[in-house]
Amino acid sequence: MRELVAIEAEGGPGFTERLARSWDAGDAVLPLDPRLPTPARERLLAQLRPGRLVRTDDTEERRPDGVPVELGDAVVVPTSGSTGDAKGVVLTHDAVRASALAVHGALGIDPARHQWLSCLPLAHVAGLAVVMRGLVTGTPVVVHGRFDADAVEAAARAGATHASLVPTALARIDASLFERIVVGGSAPPAERPPNVVASYALTETGSTVAYDGVPLDGVELRIVDGEVQVRGAMLLRCYRDGTDPKTADGWLPTGDAGHLDADGTLHVQGRRGDLIVTGGENVWPVPVEDALRADPAIADIAVAGAPDPEWGHRVVAHVVPVDPAAPPSLDQLRDLAKATLPAFMAPRELVLHDELPRTSIGKIRRSQL
Repeated sequence: MRELVAIEAEGGPGFTERLARSWDAGDAVLPLDPRLPTPARERLLAQLRPGRLVRTDDTEERRPDGVPVELGDAVVVPTSGSTGDAKGVVLTHDAVRASALAVHGALGIDPARHQWLSCLPLAHVAGLAVVMRGLVTGTPVVVHGRFDADAVEAAARAGATHASLVPTALARIDASLFERIVVGGSAPPAERPPNVVASYALTETGSTVAYDGVPLDGVELRIVDGEVQVRGAMLLRCYRDGTDPKTADGWLPTGDAGHLDADGTLHVQGRRGDLIVTGGENVWPVPVEDALRADPAIADIAVAGAPDPEWGHRVVAHVVPVDPAAPPSLDQLRDLAKATLPAFMAPRELVLHDELPRTSIGKIRRSQL
């Protein structure tokens, strides 16, 4: 029986070796973010139902409610739905290979001359895809698993030629040390070095489908009612619960607003919904609101994004305090959020209100915040 194996996604060669062993055994891998606090970790495991958990010390834990994977499934990458629950994007080996070859073709990667640096979280497709490209193509990969500016520059001096970064990280290094840097995760900086390309990617697309708006070989783009849609061999097979977000003829509605120039170049305006992309991380408002409601000083709360020059967007908590003379502090809210959620979901700004804008049936009007 082919299993889904959850592997703690720490930096270093250990994760790559465990991923390769699982693939050799015919199993698929769920990269487990080591930054998750225990409640969020257990929710994720309960939702995606791996058969085994492999820790960084190679000890294993059998999970009693594991659900098998299909022949050909390679990875299940966590992503969030509109409620913040993990959906689990199922990518097949064929999809992973198609993505790797398309990316390497666009960037001119030669496994004999080039070396990738993976320094983004391995539980996210941006970091994971770099590792998988190395396994598929035989290209050397240095795996850090998280960003550290000094370590990134040291890796470049030691031979890493290509890296995938978010804009916040790009601003903290000497980009000229690399032959090419791919930047994604949020709005790319308006001014960037000539060796930096902007990536358009979703977890559901397995990695990049366009660089600087130009679709990769094998990728089709179209706009339907203002929404970007993608088709290609690198798309997900389905979500972990078996649902398939693609249309009957294979198009993936992305939820992003955008348009295509006459020459086919894609321009993305942003999310059509409420998703907040901050420092390359996806944050849905509802889980943050639920966590912060535990503060007895809060009478009402809504979470929304606001443009930020460093993070792309920042998470903002809009709060109606029980006592306007004694509202909660931003530090208190951040500590409360980080007790049950990843740190990147904690608010970076607090705005106090007398009341929040709501519809007649009580829904928050986020556009008015």
